[in-house]
Amino acid sequence: MTTRRVALLTEFGPPQVLSVATEDLPPPMPGEVQIRQTAIGFNFIDIYQRTGIYPLPLPTGLGFEAAGVVEALGPGVAGIAVGDRVAYMNAGVGAYADRRNVPAEKLVTLPDTVTDEAAATLLFKGMTAQYLLRKTHPVQAGDLLLVHSAAGGVGQILTRWATALGATVVGTTGSPRKRDAALAAGCAEVIDLNDPDWPQVFLKATGGRKARVVYDAIGKDTLVRSLDCAAPFGLVVSYGASSGKAPAIEPELLNKKGCLFLTRPSVFPHNADAATFRANAADLFDAIAAGHVTVDIGARFPLDAIADVHVAAEERRFGGAMLITP
Repeated sequence: MTTRRVALLTEFGPPQVLSVATEDLPPPMPGEVQIRQTAIGFNFIDIYQRTGIYPLPLPTGLGFEAAGVVEALGPGVAGIAVGDRVAYMNAGVGAYADRRNVPAEKLVTLPDTVTDEAAATLLFKGMTAQYLLRKTHPVQAGDLLLVHSAAGGVGQILTRWATALGATVVGTTGSPRKRDAALAAGCAEVIDLNDPDWPQVFLKATGGRKARVVYDAIGKDTLVRSLDCAAPFGLVVSYGASSGKAPAIEPELLNKKGCLFLTRPSVFPHNADAATFRANAADLFDAIAAGHVTVDIGARFPLDAIADVHVAAEERRFGGAMLITP
């Protein structure tokens, strides 16, 4: 029997409710693969689940994405071999661990152009950017986009990739010190959300032109005013809630603001089956190979300091992605 170290959540609450335990890990079941994980990703949804905003049955693990090396195969697994480098982002919660059994259909084999660290920090966020740019709205050259949290993990990927597609991106940040990171990612202008008149600052920066798409990962503090930044018949995409759950929007308000479209998508339905997931991942890997999507690791933490990861994320200490090392 193999042992593993795993982060566990037994109650909802502050970061300190997370603990790391050692437990037995059984051999992989039919259709499963056992992975020695080398890099683990952090995402804001982990905080929503830890606090109970998105409640899970307790006790539970946390974390959605990781990369590592295949150590064992369960019966019936084909197309994956011991020693393969693999990654996942939709195998259910529990990525905060040094070893894990994962359904083979949830895995993608990593090409030589993508490192383990890149996969663990880019797969969930990059696949989020992929559906936002390819499916929610097929971004075209000449589109004007407003990207909230442009210095964050998804925000930087979204900005770089959209810019490579020929769009113009205006970003927002919640801290002036993150301005440089957003500009480096490709933003034409960066708006400080601490300015109470930030929608007017956005319009001044664009010469009065409104955005074809507003990508809002903040939620409660920004969504209603994001509507003021969308062009007539434009799209407002609410895909996160870093400030809290987004408010309800009356349909008539969308009419008054310019016959707007409002959507609340998520990454998992866009990658619900193995074939679609792997095709979307291949699109992301191509963007990485082309340099349109790059690794920006803001901080690294050991698994034993998992509570510190959540504290740093809530305090928004770092731009870019945060990496957990087993």
